[in-house]
Amino acid sequence: MDLVVGATGRLGGEICRLLLEQGAEVRALVRDTSSPDKVERLISLGAEVLRGDLGNRASLAAACRGASAVVSTASSVGSRKDGDSIETVDRLGQLALVDAAEEAGVGHFVLISFPTVDVDFPLQSAKRAVEERLRRGRMTFTILQPTFFTEVWLSPALGFDPARAVARIYGDGHNRISWISFEDVAKFAAAALRSPRAVGQAIKLGGPDALSPLEAMELAQRVTGREIVAQHVPEAALRAQLAAAADPLQQSLAGLMLYYARGDAIDMTEALRALPVQRLKSVLDYFRATA
Repeated sequence: MDLVVGATGRLGGEICRLLLEQGAEVRALVRDTSSPDKVERLISLGAEVLRGDLGNRASLAAACRGASAVVSTASSVGSRKDGDSIETVDRLGQLALVDAAEEAGVGHFVLISFPTVDVDFPLQSAKRAVEERLRRGRMTFTILQPTFFTEVWLSPALGFDPARAVARIYGDGHNRISWISFEDVAKFAAAALRSPRAVGQAIKLGGPDALSPLEAMELAQRVTGREIVAQHVPEAALRAQLAAAADPLQQSLAGLMLYYARGDAIDMTEALRALPVQRLKSVLDYFRATA
């Protein structure tokens, strides 16, 4: 039995779908506040749905009971309810989940994190604390560290909007990024549950090609046939935003934007040896699908 925590999120739901398609038994932990439509979709796919919360120790114990593996995609960044924060969800909640999994005798834990950034911010501190807890624990584990999700960072939600002929770009736009689709992260997570080569590893993940934000914008122009105007947010402004922000979420978003501005091109050779996922989705694939 594979337990997926964060199962109603975009990534968690895709992991559930892939595992069920592969014939695995899947238990999905969902909250009382989760979208009924998303819960119903999990049930229709064949998942066992269990109500619980990272802040409820008893529900975590129940969710982990009988599970052989846990995959956690849960985060306070994105869909939130009252009382959610980086501290309560990404740090304390995830640590409680690791404790519950260990106490229940779970064999393997897969954590979705992100690569180390040379800037301090609360979300990074929380992720590293959970990673360190896994390294000190009794379970085998795999830590997956994808870079920037194509469907998030090259989307209208963050100002990259070819339909409106504008593209918000953090920094000068020249540093290359190995953008990765959430669909491919789901494939890597499913593979990590079965791959001995991934045990005990922190694996950085990127897509099939590294493109600068300006190169991505040029691709979007070619696909849509529209001239797109770049709207740059300078690194200095991002550093000022990080320094001025009092809210941990705003600090973390500024930190991630600085990471974007500096770029991260990932050599996927070793990752694909450990987790042989086929046909990664490119930025061009994404623009063609959304044009």
